Amino acid sequence: MTSATSTTVEQVGAWLADRLPALLAEHDVPAAAVAVSVGGEVVEAAAGLLSRTTGVEATTDSVFQIGSVTKVWTATLVMQLVDEGAVDLDAPVRRYLPDLRLGDESAAAAITVRQLLAHTAGFEGDVFTDTGRGDDALSTYLGELAGVAQLFAPGELFSYNNAGYCVLGLLVEVLRGKPYDQCLTDHLITPLGLTTASPSPYEAIVHRVAVGHVTPAPGAEQVAAPVWAMVRSNAPAGSMLAMSARDLVGFGRLHLSGGVAPDGTRLLAEATVAAMREPQVRLPELRVLGDAWGLGWELFDGPGGVHGHDGNTIGQASFLRLVPEHDLAVALLTNGGNPYALYADVVGHVLRELAGLEPRALPTPPADPAPVDPTRFTGTYESLVYDLVVSADEQERIWLQIVPKDPLVDLTDGPERTELVGFGPDALIPVQGQMGLHIPHVFLGDDGSGRARFLHLGRAVRRADA
Repeated sequence: MTSATSTTVEQVGAWLADRLPALLAEHDVPAAAVAVSVGGEVVEAAAGLLSRTTGVEATTDSVFQIGSVTKVWTATLVMQLVDEGAVDLDAPVRRYLPDLRLGDESAAAAITVRQLLAHTAGFEGDVFTDTGRGDDALSTYLGELAGVAQLFAPGELFSYNNAGYCVLGLLVEVLRGKPYDQCLTDHLITPLGLTTASPSPYEAIVHRVAVGHVTPAPGAEQVAAPVWAMVRSNAPAGSMLAMSARDLVGFGRLHLSGGVAPDGTRLLAEATVAAMREPQVRLPELRVLGDAWGLGWELFDGPGGVHGHDGNTIGQASFLRLVPEHDLAVALLTNGGNPYALYADVVGHVLRELAGLEPRALPTPPADPAPVDPTRFTGTYESLVYDLVVSADEQERIWLQIVPKDPLVDLTDGPERTELVGFGPDALIPVQGQMGLHIPHVFLGDDGSGRARFLHLGRAVRRADA
């Protein structure tokens, strides 16, 4: 059990109002919005600039993109269909989408709905093909997966999969007989009484909208991103959905309430809500994601039953955490800078004060890393959107070069090179972080000659010659 705490939600609200502006300045975050809900009580705060170009100030009703937190919304839409008897979690996806084709025909025939929800389907997941802005974006996208490589057998391993959630979004479209955006509106946004949730830029534009900020070159000042929304074909995975922090915790409350909307309407069976946070697969020791994954939710070991999801789009980052044991939901939405350090300060404070929980510290490079034999690690690991080239110099220092491919090549500064140092028996960690985050690089499997088969960063990236 977690320890009791005497801090009230009103006191947390006062702390947020007082401290948020200074924390934004400390972490170079242009703007942020926070909402905290305990039971029926909500406090919120916002500060900073939605765009450093226009100078528009953030308010609590401002909308930010929630990125991949959208995946839990998609999972919720799927689980509503499960409740209705329209979907069997353990049925092959082809029962509902017979046109699904992948690079591996046997895998395409075997992959289940459950495996898509838990990121264990095993095919390469970063497929960002633009199939247009029409209502056929997802159905057209399905055809783009026909040659996508199968990295491992379905169910063998966790590998974060955006494309899998696009397939789930199409499943919802087909079974509901209407576009994914409309499914969001009809089955979640409207019944939950959410007033700012915006499935596309067309809805978001009527609100005060946060713009992402990016650094055009190393050491340069942040500027407003040249693009707001990503492609519609990736909407179920997180390319478009935007809302206020209050509306995001409003969605979280659906899951804390056992599936009941504020007006008493049941949107999910209570058993379904519980099933969504049952572990489906353990993750490698990454320390920047959950310890396990449920049916949509990222799950964290330890007291309180903490679960949630994070999201990133072009210059925006979002965080949602739920603590059922304390009936607590907290959302943090940001638009640039160092969002992870801000998360540690803001969400960390909320969890400590209202749930007596100490969030796990983000990983950092050891002060005196132990030397490692580079033989197991070196080589090229290849994905659709980048190559990861791990090499060793004459002093056996290990280096990673990230070589982006389309469509990411136009959104980066080109190849990046950073030193990796030892972080465990099968893990290295970059000396220099990105957005304040040092992501451990975990090396898994064996290619038959003692070298790692995968470099795992939350996504399993396969050795090019494995």
